[in-house]
Amino acid sequence: MPSTSSEGTNVSERELMDLVSSGDPAAGRMIYQRYVRNLVAVCSRYILNDEDVKDVLQESFIRIFDSLPAFRFRGEGSLRAWMTKVTVNEALKFIRNHRRIDFTSLPPGAADLPDDEPEIESVPAEVIHDLICRLPDGYRMIFNLYVIEGRSHKEIAGMLDIKESTSASQLHRAKAMLADSIRKYQNSLIR
Repeated sequence: MPSTSSEGTNVSERELMDLVSSGDPAAGRMIYQRYVRNLVAVCSRYILNDEDVKDVLQESFIRIFDSLPAFRFRGEGSLRAWMTKVTVNEALKFIRNHRRIDFTSLPPGAADLPDDEPEIESVPAEVIHDLICRLPDGYRMIFNLYVIEGRSHKEIAGMLDIKESTSASQLHRAKAMLADSIRKYQNSLIR
């Protein structure tokens, strides 16, 4: 039996799954303690209200623990990736059920314009995160799905029941708005 810490940080994902399979009552607690911060961050990329984040996180863990027996371990990191995917899906479901996100399309060809990306090496990660959180809901959702989660426009379109071109236009606008915000931040440091 592997040695466990209070947060399960000394236990590999394989060992965690073995503990789950053996019915160890501490396994669920260890999974929660080990991944809760990451999943809060995932929720917060899509949902800004702290109470809503807590609700989505609770639903995510319910889904995770209900589905854990069917999870198939595919190597270190696969549990975290799967839990992240479940949480993103729960966040999107919450957004669909609680508010309407308006998406607008750009004229044909406009989404093919090159993105003018500012230099971000000198911008702290917390500032970039804050600027992403300030994007309008639709822009932020598409930006996170495409840039952070690595989803294609086709996948995003299927997830959100929108056209691929709408996904592409929202990403284009999100990047342009984010680039402008980063430039304004950088200019404020110069003054």
